Amino acid sequence: MSNGKIVIVTAKVHDVLIETLQQKGFTVMYLPEITYAGLAENIGKATGIIVTTRIKIDRAILEKAVQLQWIGRLGSGMELIDLDFAESKSIKCVSSPEGNRNAVAEHVLGMLLNLYNKISVGFDEIKQGKWIREENRGIELAGKTVGIIGFGNTGSTFANLLSSFGVTVLVYDINKYGFGHDYIKEANLDQVCRYADVISFHVPLSADTLHMADTPFFNSLKQKPIIVNTSRGSVIKTSALIEALKLNLISGAALDVLENEQINSFSALEKEEMGYLTKQSNVLLTPHIAGYSKEAFYKMSLVILQKLEI
Repeated sequence: MSNGKIVIVTAKVHDVLIETLQQKGFTVMYLPEITYAGLAENIGKATGIIVTTRIKIDRAILEKAVQLQWIGRLGSGMELIDLDFAESKSIKCVSSPEGNRNAVAEHVLGMLLNLYNKISVGFDEIKQGKWIREENRGIELAGKTVGIIGFGNTGSTFANLLSSFGVTVLVYDINKYGFGHDYIKEANLDQVCRYADVISFHVPLSADTLHMADTPFFNSLKQKPIIVNTSRGSVIKTSALIEALKLNLISGAALDVLENEQINSFSALEKEEMGYLTKQSNVLLTPHIAGYSKEAFYKMSLVILQKLEI
């Protein structure tokens, strides 16, 4: 029996989310392909909406949301939601980084081990009929210093995942203190840039983190680290990363996110940059799937339901 309350789901979600909402009496409009314009047309009748990173929930949308009580964000990062305006309208906003933090951490580790051990490179060569061993000697993670920028859900989970690898972890987080223990050391950004053999970004996108990794950042690196980014593409300035690769300031890059992930909309410069990155044997790219595991798909829905107390 419907309670007259409508939830618009703007992305693919696990069945448990839809079924639970329906059991609680909500009418679910499951519209995973809905556009911004389509949402604008329908938002006025919604009690709640479920979103990811596909549609911007800005002031113009929220002004039309006359019945909206809550927004559930599957995953982490709330930069596409006008949180201040939502709060002014008493709209509850929740995200679910707890649901996919382990998936992200495992993906980071997988990409890092892939690059260190030249797994993709070796496989590509075998597909070409080549059997090359000497040039594909790997590098062990043990004994390395891993820099983590951002110690939230994914950063801390990645640090914990490294416990059995015999590494030193240097963590820089502008908002957190007192979390260091055993192999995890609190550090400032200069120390991370000076000592880390790997630097992994785990920060939300904000005015402070936009192009955090720019030319001065790469010029400050001392150990030629591998750069890993599974947070947001715009945390790293792509042109500066490419220049760092060309100048041998870094040993490689593992990127799950890009500044522009709409490949069909690439400018001439973006096509050129992508062409360069995909030709490098020390670069690994994945299509924003770090937090996209089957388990995370389920757990993120559970977290949303729990936080919304549905």
